[in-house]
Amino acid sequence: MSGRHEHRYSYSSEESGNRHEEENQLVPVVNNNQALVPMYQKHVAPPGTYVVQIPKDQIYRIPPPENARRFENYTRKGKKKSGPSCCCCGLFWIIGILLFLGFLAVIASGIFYIVLRPKALQYSVESFSIKGLDGNLTLPSSSSSLKLSPEFNVTVKSKNPNGQISFYYYMEGSEVTVSYSDVKLSTGTFETFYQPTKNAKVIEMALKSNNGVKMSNETRISLMDHQELGNIPFELDLNVPVKVKVGSIKTWTMTLKVHCDVSKNGLKVNSALVSSKCGVKAKALG
Repeated sequence: MSGRHEHRYSYSSEESGNRHEEENQLVPVVNNNQALVPMYQKHVAPPGTYVVQIPKDQIYRIPPPENARRFENYTRKGKKKSGPSCCCCGLFWIIGILLFLGFLAVIASGIFYIVLRPKALQYSVESFSIKGLDGNLTLPSSSSSLKLSPEFNVTVKSKNPNGQISFYYYMEGSEVTVSYSDVKLSTGTFETFYQPTKNAKVIEMALKSNNGVKMSNETRISLMDHQELGNIPFELDLNVPVKVKVGSIKTWTMTLKVHCDVSKNGLKVNSALVSSKCGVKAKALG
């Protein structure tokens, strides 16, 4: 048996928490000359299961009890701040989608105009006869206004110059009026028909005043003055529901508005048509 003496340390389960501090220690070893030589020797614990016990006052929770309320406040603030950002994100998505759809609509409209080359409808007044105004403009001495029941027989021509676009006209919901100086004199309706491509259609309309028209003294005098000049201006307005057909596709119902300025040289039935000019208000038609 050699003269080397080794001091070994055993570890209990309670001292396992401090084992790392005791692994490297100076161990006195006796050599052959009986001299103590300090040496480092690493102690290795035998294999097994160890239970580490930590004092209760050294156990900490996250967050500590004194900071729990502060942690909850920070959490609530974070949730409040995240709300508006989510709303802004959703709003940006909606705006982006709308812009994208608008961009697609512009492209589709461009392709539509390039391929179909749509042209506006053309309207003109062919005849414009008057009844019930000539000789009835004399104002009774006991009245300050005059009640009349004028009638108009109007003929217009509708021309469709498009080669690939046709139109459906509907009487239901239509209105045709003749006015003088913003006074509505007679009303009527348009007729129902289909107008194919490259087609011209003549429409005759009988307009009446069912309940009569009250004409003020100022309007009556103005009408008589224009009659003496041989140039009486009237206004003809057509509001007609239409549908556009492109190939086999038929659109929704839209209102076609036609306004015509008509001038007559008198109020008799056979008075001549001096001039007429019509305009169509339908942006989708060119």
